[in-house]
Amino acid sequence: MATVTLQSLRKEFDNSRIVAVNDLSLEVEDGEFLTVVGPSGCGKSTTLRMIAGLEKPTSGQIHIGGEDVTDVHARNRDVAMVFQNYALYPHKTVEQNMAFGLRMSTDLSKAEREEKVYETAEMMDIEELLDDRPSELSGGQKQRVALGRAIVREPDVFLFDEPLSNLDAKLRTTMRTEIQRLQDELGTTAIYVTHDQEEAMTMGDRIAILDGGVLQQTGPPKSVYGNPANEFVGTFVGSPAMNMLDVSVANEGDGVVLTNGDRFTYALDGDRGRRVADADLSDARLGIRPENVTVSEHLSGEGVEAVVDVVEPIGSDNYLYLDLGKNFIARVDADLEPTRGDTVEVEFDQSDLHLFAPDGESVLFTDETDQQAVTA
Repeated sequence: MATVTLQSLRKEFDNSRIVAVNDLSLEVEDGEFLTVVGPSGCGKSTTLRMIAGLEKPTSGQIHIGGEDVTDVHARNRDVAMVFQNYALYPHKTVEQNMAFGLRMSTDLSKAEREEKVYETAEMMDIEELLDDRPSELSGGQKQRVALGRAIVREPDVFLFDEPLSNLDAKLRTTMRTEIQRLQDELGTTAIYVTHDQEEAMTMGDRIAILDGGVLQQTGPPKSVYGNPANEFVGTFVGSPAMNMLDVSVANEGDGVVLTNGDRFTYALDGDRGRRVADADLSDARLGIRPENVTVSEHLSGEGVEAVVDVVEPIGSDNYLYLDLGKNFIARVDADLEPTRGDTVEVEFDQSDLHLFAPDGESVLFTDETDQQAVTA
């Protein structure tokens, strides 16, 4: 096991015209499972390939287990990588695929290699497939072989590059649980890259969000979800995405009043109101997660009235699309079933609101001790 430390990592392509990773500093603790998530092109796979030694950084340093490996060849780094496309040799059997890394990087005898492969195959429940070739395997079996090939080497660090993307939804959930179980059992440092924010939230001890090659925020999944550092993180993490509304900000007493055109006004008082007042903004972006929107079919006059555009049943809940803003969604119980065109009443709890500056930067609206915001 080992720590992984990235210091001011930068990667450029096409003679500096494309900056895939920009000034990335990050530390992964010994035995930690870190998930790295972001949209396509955010630099997450490039970062993983630099850690593996498959891409050379333009600048910056990579340390594994306290050793500077920035210029060390991939085969001499004690890491094992699991790829999206499995990367199995089609002409080799499962046993030969799993033993290949051992044969290339250790001086174990053939008998010792066979013993380690069989033990790992038993762990992965694929011992009956050792004589098969990849063409005879299902997608899930191929992924288990790829995982087994990484595990058998007993590396200091596991690197996962979107390993479940090619699997169907049910198998993806099963393999997700399997990877977590194996990592807990082995205790090996793991860095898991995915574009699926649900995978990132459920699998990692800690999550790192990238956008445009820049680290936006790191922290425990629950903390990042509840305390997004900026609008991008707030809308990227969580499904359905956080609702965003443009509001005007006016100081009033010790707090502020938020106004969304002629649709509603909302008073913020207490500590949050004072913090927003101190920011001295005239406009802002108000965020509220769909599950924090309370909807009632009884019009009491105490909340905000909205018209239902679409009702989308998803089984345990209903998604109500309301005319408060673009794709404004309320996630409600399945027994609340208004019809299109109905007027409902909407309320927000002040503790569930997030306020961002017009450019998307957070406005001191989260507990700074619970987040690690990173600015470019």
